[in-house]
Amino acid sequence: MTADPRTVDQAGEAAVPRFARGVKFRFDETRKSWMVLAPERLFLPDEAATEILKLVDGQRTLGAIVDDLATRFDVPRGEMAGDVRGMLRDLAEKGVVLL
Repeated sequence: MTADPRTVDQAGEAAVPRFARGVKFRFDETRKSWMVLAPERLFLPDEAATEILKLVDGQRTLGAIVDDLATRFDVPRGEMAGDVRGMLRDLAEKGVVLL
């Protein structure tokens, strides 16, 4: 099932992103890197995407994820919100993340 990427753009700050059924986000000791495992697919996120995905736990809201990252990396909140939404939109198009 592929998520509608428009839902990411329309999602409010209270939306709770989560991984789609069958998708796992894990650290691979052999490769020494984080990976997203989906049925018949493997994604190797870059450092920025990894920091976002570490916060996608099915409990944190989109707003809380943005606040955490903006504070931690000292980036303006609006800029961070755009980056987070863009990355989640890309993964929603691939059926990896749902809102």
